[in-house]
Amino acid sequence: MKTIHWLEHAEENLIAREIDREEVELTICNPMWDLQGKMNRRILMRTYFDNILQQTMLIRAIIEEIDVELFVVTVYKTSRIDRYTKGLSK
Repeated sequence: MKTIHWLEHAEENLIAREIDREEVELTICNPMWDLQGKMNRRILMRTYFDNILQQTMLIRAIIEEIDVELFVVTVYKTSRIDRYTKGLSK
């Protein structure tokens, strides 16, 4: 497993958006979807049940990988799962 580094923006999003760090790390380690993003970034996504909102949500983690390191650029959660997974297979 690569070393995970959190950029300040991603750390701030964890707090502001009430996202559990463990859920993000599970998404990074075991994504349901792994998409190519812009500027050599990857978009890792996974659904989970959010205990705060009491509903199924989608986590989207935007990462950059360099050799043996992985940088979390930003992270957010959304209830609009179909918007981001339409046409994707698991």
